Amino acid sequence: MIRELVDIGSNLTHESFAADREAVLARAVAAGVTRQVVTGADLQGSVAAANLAGEHDGMLWSTAGVHPHHARGFDPSQRSGFLELLARPQVVAVGECGLDYYRDLSPRDAQRRAFQAQLEIAVQAAKPVFLHQRDAHADFVAILADYAAALAGGVAHCFTGGIGELEAYLSLGLSIGITGWLCDDRRAGSLRESLPRIPAERLLIETDAPYLLPRTLVPAPRSRRNEPAFLPHIALAVAGRRGVTPEAIADTTTRNAVRLFGLERPGAQD
Repeated sequence: MIRELVDIGSNLTHESFAADREAVLARAVAAGVTRQVVTGADLQGSVAAANLAGEHDGMLWSTAGVHPHHARGFDPSQRSGFLELLARPQVVAVGECGLDYYRDLSPRDAQRRAFQAQLEIAVQAAKPVFLHQRDAHADFVAILADYAAALAGGVAHCFTGGIGELEAYLSLGLSIGITGWLCDDRRAGSLRESLPRIPAERLLIETDAPYLLPRTLVPAPRSRRNEPAFLPHIALAVAGRRGVTPEAIADTTTRNAVRLFGLERPGAQD
C-alpha cells in the first residue's frame, strides 16, 4: 500500500476549489497525499498560494512566479514582491515560469524577458525553479543554460517530451515532473518512451490539479476536475511503465521532492 506521496504541482487556489478546498485537502490526505506544493502563476496568485500554504503548515508549501501565459503583466518592479514572498519559509520555489509557444497568450519576447528575470530571482533567492515549457524547447534550453550552473535545482513540470528533450533537461540538472498526461493514449507516446530513462533520483510526480485529469481514472468525477487525491493513480501508471512497485515510486518521489524543495515538517523526520 502507498503510504505517502507528495504532489509537487497542484493549483489549489484555482476557483474550482473555492467551495470545497478543505474537503479536497482531506481527500488528498486520506489517499496518502500528505504534502503538496501549490503553484503560483502571477504575483497576486503567488501571494494567495503562500497564504494558503501558511494556513496548512507541514501539509502545503507554494511557489512564487509568473506563468508564461501572464508574462505580459510582469514588470521588473515586481521583483521585490517576489523576493519578499520567497523569504517566507513555506515558499519553496520560483515559478511557474518558462515559455509557452503553443498558446502564445503573451508575446514571445515578453515571455523570454519574464523567464530570464525569474531565473535571476531564483539565483538571488537560492531557490529551485518550477518550469513550464510547451512548443518552445530550443529557446527554453538556450535561456536556461545561461543560469543552470547557478540555480539551486529545478523541475521540468508536466514533462511530456521524448528522449531528446529529456536528455537536454537532465544535462541542465533538472528533475522531471510526471502528470496524468501519461494516462492519455492519444498523446503520451513520446513520454512513455522516455519515462524509463528518467534516473530514479530525478523523478517527481504531480497532478497539476484541477487540470490534466487522468483519462484512465475510473470512476471519473462528473465535474472532470482533477484533484490531488488522484495522485496515487499517476503513481500506479508510472510504476507500471517503469517496471517497479507503486511503493517504490512513492518512496523515491517523496524523497526526491523533500530533497529538492526542502519540505521538512515540524517535528518529523523524512
